[in-house]
Amino acid sequence: MRITTAIVGLLATTILPSALAVWPLPHTMEQGSSNTQAYWININVQGKRSSGIVNNAVNRYRDIINKESFVAPVDYNRGILKTSGSLQGLVVSVESSDETLGIGTDESYTLDVPVKGQATLKAKTPYGALRGLETFSQLVTSNGDSKVIANTPIHIEDAPLYTHRGISFDTARNFYSVESLFRTLDAMAYNKMNVFHWHIVDAQSWPVESKTFPELTKKGAYSAKQTYSYSDVKRVIEYARQRGIRVIPEFDVPGHTYIVGLVKPELMSCLNKQPNWDKYAAEPPSGQLNIAKPESIDFTNKIIDEYTKLFTDSVFHLGGDEVNRNCWAEDPDVQAYLAAHPGEDVESLLVNYYTKVHDHLETTGKYAYTWEETLFHSDYVPSTNNTILQVWIDQESVQKALAKGYRVVSSSYDSYYLDCGHGAWLSNWDGNSWCDPFKTWMHVYNYDVAANVTDPAQKKLIMGTEVAIWSEQTDETVIDQRIWPRAAAMAETAWSGKSDASGNVRTTAEVASRLHEQRFRMVGRGINAEPMQPLWCARNPGACNLP
Repeated sequence: MRITTAIVGLLATTILPSALAVWPLPHTMEQGSSNTQAYWININVQGKRSSGIVNNAVNRYRDIINKESFVAPVDYNRGILKTSGSLQGLVVSVESSDETLGIGTDESYTLDVPVKGQATLKAKTPYGALRGLETFSQLVTSNGDSKVIANTPIHIEDAPLYTHRGISFDTARNFYSVESLFRTLDAMAYNKMNVFHWHIVDAQSWPVESKTFPELTKKGAYSAKQTYSYSDVKRVIEYARQRGIRVIPEFDVPGHTYIVGLVKPELMSCLNKQPNWDKYAAEPPSGQLNIAKPESIDFTNKIIDEYTKLFTDSVFHLGGDEVNRNCWAEDPDVQAYLAAHPGEDVESLLVNYYTKVHDHLETTGKYAYTWEETLFHSDYVPSTNNTILQVWIDQESVQKALAKGYRVVSSSYDSYYLDCGHGAWLSNWDGNSWCDPFKTWMHVYNYDVAANVTDPAQKKLIMGTEVAIWSEQTDETVIDQRIWPRAAAMAETAWSGKSDASGNVRTTAEVASRLHEQRFRMVGRGINAEPMQPLWCARNPGACNLP
């Protein structure tokens, strides 16, 4: 039987066989009606071309598969499945040993599981092999004293719809240990996500080591123990790379920079204005780099020089969001500069800042990644269309960016801000936060970045999507529950798309049972993903739908 994404929806009201419960949904799947028994599953790499990424992944997944004793909640009462053959392990073959990980890395794979004999996994790159290993691990479930792969033979051909499937992760407002970042990266790999957008500094703290400005970390970190050394950063980058995940850093300028004022107060405007901080910033503490001073540009460019060397990805995020004009308009140094330069204003100063900073980044060989305000809330125009825009304000921003020819990643706050829904965090305001209500996994799943985009050329400019976790009310004690399984909902729509090959849009009712299974699987692997429904609902698909 040939199973494509077009057919899965028709099976939503039945108990899905395990092969169909893969998350995210493969592009194409063919399956049979037999079951294949396995005890110890060995995984071997075929060929002379060696890749450390693949070898390490094979060891990791061999351990996961053989130690895991997983039964989907829907199968709680299925009993022992009868089998027709035995699996003689999995053979992995990869065309290229090139471990380059970047924007256009091929993540495709083909997986075949026979009724008896050896399963085979073929990929063009090591990272396609990683995705195939994750899929294979999800096919294996417990079956009494052994394991089973149901509905064999299975043939899967798979590749992602979008090349950018990420999490924007804020470690500045509250600190996260390296170990908690590792756990997040593991969970991302289980969902075939491939970008960890590390919002590493902000107004509240500067936890990352700086060799250029050592006092930034000394005075800007919450404590000496709440820092990321160069070694820590390299460990995170390598841990992510081993799982096919790119690490893109964000150093947000010129706004969100109060913390710089603890070391360089002479470069700052509106530094920690109290109590009326809201006139000068989106949240306390206020403070922006003084864009009338050439020294601010020099400082920013030195930050770029330092961290483009530490972070190895070809993309570097420069922030650019939520700058406040009042902050500069009332600054005496800005006022003095404008008085001495008739014809200039705050807007021209901001354009000059963006131009010089972005042009400098280009000399490092990196692509600029920036929040939409940089281009849409100022008169700045990049010298090329290589800039990647991260849009978050509304769906019209996607269409506007595409119409201008820019590559787009969407983090629509209305669907993808996972921190929202916990009320205000200001101590004297018993009300909602600006982005409430809580974004349910269903709301996350229903978002379509390509909605109303009909031009094929513009669709090609959509790189993908990112959920965001801002950390005003989050730290590592609750991070798993804040992110999962809701980020998994985004992961599927970014990998598999919102619609099947026939154009039918998948509904949350159709996918709920598979996401239940993925959530329970993640919990078994040490990710404390929050429950979606009572266990009874997970065991009885469709019975908890609204009539």
